[in-house]
Amino acid sequence: MSIGKGNSTIAIIDYGMGNLRSVQKAFEKVGHPAVVTNDPAVVARADKVVLPGVGAFEDAIAELHSRKLVRPVLAAIESGKPFLGICLGTQVIFEFSEEDGGTPCLGLIPGRVKRFMPADPMCKIPQMGWNTVEFARRHPLFAGIEDDSEFYFVHSYYPAPSDAAYIVGETEYADVRFASAVGKDNLFATQFHPERSGRVGLRLLDNFSKWSGKC
Repeated sequence: MSIGKGNSTIAIIDYGMGNLRSVQKAFEKVGHPAVVTNDPAVVARADKVVLPGVGAFEDAIAELHSRKLVRPVLAAIESGKPFLGICLGTQVIFEFSEEDGGTPCLGLIPGRVKRFMPADPMCKIPQMGWNTVEFARRHPLFAGIEDDSEFYFVHSYYPAPSDAAYIVGETEYADVRFASAVGKDNLFATQFHPERSGRVGLRLLDNFSKWSGKC
């Protein structure tokens, strides 16, 4: 496991898509201060980068571009800095989303973001609440977390990587077994909200704060 010691600068990217303060407070709770910023220069200087978010997908992509945050996000990942995507921040790293009639994404993970289409009309969309995550493989960010632990979800769309090698955790909902956590080198991303997932979510954020970016 590539978990080390010491404090690092954590930048939480502000592109106007919600829940930023709750992510910041969660990092503070585990003893790792983080800065919320929409300044590309601050993102470029940070040791670690977090891209959270809730809301409309097309707006998210547009805001990232209009605030000139796409380039520093890509540069951070290419440089090997640890990167954490959360919920909407996970979906934007794929190639394409079905939301808003179809929207191109950043293309960091091959695959699409699909809408839940349950056969049972009683199945509620969006999924809102707790659900288990089954590990597809071990990862440093799951250190100290038991397999099949429960995390908190709020989403109508889900990641569908084109290569199963990128799947780190899986969850079942609405007749679909989907990738609830994905990883590639120094990039890790979750469809669930660790900042709203109690003890196990805080453990994941603590692990990220200490992660070197290597698996």
